[in-house]
Amino acid sequence: MSARVFGAALSVLVLAAGTAAAQPAKPDDTQIAHIAYTADDIDIKAAQQALLKSRNPKVREFAQDMVRDHTAVNKQALALVQKLQVTPQDNPTSQALLKQATDERRKLSQLRGAAFDRAYAQNEVAYHQTVNNALETTLIPSASNPELKSLLETGLKIFQGDEQHAEQVVADLK
Repeated sequence: MSARVFGAALSVLVLAAGTAAAQPAKPDDTQIAHIAYTADDIDIKAAQQALLKSRNPKVREFAQDMVRDHTAVNKQALALVQKLQVTPQDNPTSQALLKQATDERRKLSQLRGAAFDRAYAQNEVAYHQTVNNALETTLIPSASNPELKSLLETGLKIFQGDEQHAEQVVADLK
């Protein structure tokens, strides 16, 4: 997403996670699970779009890494919610993330070649910064289940590495 759009996404993610309409001051574990799963799924879809559109080997390698990393975390999340016998709860934060991601994929679909590669890589930096910040400041501190908290902490470490990888791709594309 563009920096301006992603600034809005950051606000929505952090504020909605903490103060969504008529919800508790902090998200509960079922909402956190849904937000985290949604955020991973969004990045998987963005990477799949990049794999369809990009011919740049570095962009394609990065996109393949995103599919691998985010799919692995989502598989662990699904296994955990099944083990705990809980159902992730859709919420305004997840809904806002999905809408913004759909809008961004639509914008990216209009771009070609190097313009697409740059926009995708810049979006990935901004997206990982937003998700990592939300994990650190809202989702991990709000999680009450130790296994969920541990999974989120593991995801954060992976996604911080993904953020650094995205920054390198942006630098390589300049």
